[in-house]
Amino acid sequence: MSLVPPTAGANRISKWFDASPFNKHLGLRLTRLERDRVDVVMPFNPALPTAGDVVHGGAISTLADTAATVCAWAGVEDPPERGATAALTVEFVAAARGCELTATARTLRRGRSLAFVEVDVTEPDGALVAKCLATYKLG
Repeated sequence: MSLVPPTAGANRISKWFDASPFNKHLGLRLTRLERDRVDVVMPFNPALPTAGDVVHGGAISTLADTAATVCAWAGVEDPPERGATAALTVEFVAAARGCELTATARTLRRGRSLAFVEVDVTEPDGALVAKCLATYKLG
């Protein structure tokens, strides 16, 4: 994992990510942590499908929200004590079938307390599964 450049927000969110019971339950892995770009990987497991091998949209949304959260915090020099997702829009482009998924989050704009983050969820071959836009409130 690369951390370029490290910020206090990146350090705090990295610790939260590693300690989160829900992240552990889903097997989420933080594979890139940069100021305005984050990659989070969710391995496939048999508990994720909604029917057959199609990954449930709620699992995909959770992956996107988690990546957006980490990205929002990663660029903060002086992080507040708390934050929350204010809005999350998910457009499902294709079914994810029985495979590991990667959420790549990029900060589009950062204000004093709001971060606007775009997230692409892809299959290992790069095929787009979902496109997301998140607004994250810091503080």
